[in-house]
Amino acid sequence: MSELTELEMVREIEASLMARVPEHKLRPRLEPTRRAVELLGDPQTSYKIVHVTGTNGKTTTTRIIERILREFGLRTGRFTSPHLIELNERIAIDGEPIQTERMYSVFKDIEPLLEIVDQELIGQGEARLTFFEALAVLAFACFADEQVHVLVLEVGMGGEWDSTNVADGDVAVFTPIDLDHMERLGSTIAEIAQTKSGIIKPISAIVSSSQKPEALKVLQEKAASVGQLVDSYGDKFSLIQVSEDATGITFTLKSLAGEYQDLFMPLHGRYQAENAAVAIAAVEQFMGSAENALPEDILRAALADVSSPGRLQVISKNPVILLDAAHNPHGARSLADALINSFSSAEAIGAISILGDKDARGVLAALEPVLKEIILTKSSSVRATGLDDLVPLAEEIFGADRVFQAEDAKAAITLAKSRISQNGIVVVSGSITLIGDALKLKQMEEI
Repeated sequence: MSELTELEMVREIEASLMARVPEHKLRPRLEPTRRAVELLGDPQTSYKIVHVTGTNGKTTTTRIIERILREFGLRTGRFTSPHLIELNERIAIDGEPIQTERMYSVFKDIEPLLEIVDQELIGQGEARLTFFEALAVLAFACFADEQVHVLVLEVGMGGEWDSTNVADGDVAVFTPIDLDHMERLGSTIAEIAQTKSGIIKPISAIVSSSQKPEALKVLQEKAASVGQLVDSYGDKFSLIQVSEDATGITFTLKSLAGEYQDLFMPLHGRYQAENAAVAIAAVEQFMGSAENALPEDILRAALADVSSPGRLQVISKNPVILLDAAHNPHGARSLADALINSFSSAEAIGAISILGDKDARGVLAALEPVLKEIILTKSSSVRATGLDDLVPLAEEIFGADRVFQAEDAKAAITLAKSRISQNGIVVVSGSITLIGDALKLKQMEEI
């Protein structure tokens, strides 16, 4: 094995990936990824697949599905995007980030094949493999190398032409579909749903959260075209009761294969119960075509151990610092609902950064009713909106007397802590990159 340190190994992989077309500039093409995995012997066919797409809730739902499947004794893979701190987070084996040496070893094995595809693309007048295309190929190869039984696979963007779609899902899962990445996925919910529906394959059982009518119609039409039906929340399965306290959520669910009473999950936000309902329905389909209820001892043990970093995550209790990766209006509305219904604070102050390609107005407008003040900052991402642009917009929505600014995440959180009352909450949100910055600061005990 290489004499490199683990940090040097990760940095070498990251440098190779970052030299490619950036992740946020995914291209609507699938053939380059298909060609790369073909050269590797199609590693994505060596395990079962649960494929997850949607606009919000994808990562949490992916994590819940994986945790339940692992409790059955299956060796699991989990692919999620983006990472909050380290690249290894995206490629998880049995719930833990892949060991750096294993990831590096696979990367060095596939590097010559990636170069072959790069040269073929250049010869065709095309750009070489993008960041995400190369990463997806690396992930598929890692999961094959680790001999997982099942991979819970989160789409990067969209579905139809997303690099993950070289895999065929035994179950296709849809979280709520809303407006986001409109420059690439479409300008209407129906158009976005059409792109996301591309993960539906003839072999796929299909499970969906509650959807707007125009999105559900698209999914049903796509399912019918391959001879399948959509098991949708509110029609085939639904929550009967949900309650929440400081420790998490308790819910009762009438699912596809049975009724489950008083299930507990240590997450915040009532909407997480619907994510769990979708995850449970997906596992019912995967484990036996939804013909038998899941064993309650397995389900309870798995749900009690679920985590979702950066999603209504409390990282400090004195004062309360809450991280939430809401980065579009739909996510911001869910955060606002959670602040009203799940946290009984007299006031909340936001530390907010928003990326340049996001709907900053929509995010800020959704948060305005629930934040007493807002501290605007710029995350470590080169895509973060500059304060010169963000401050005037926030002052228009909040009023100038409620808007402050700070140079970075640490300064923003420190200022917010200094301005909240004794029972107040600091809410860090608006950008997944800002959440990563906050987690790193917490790790280093700087906040």
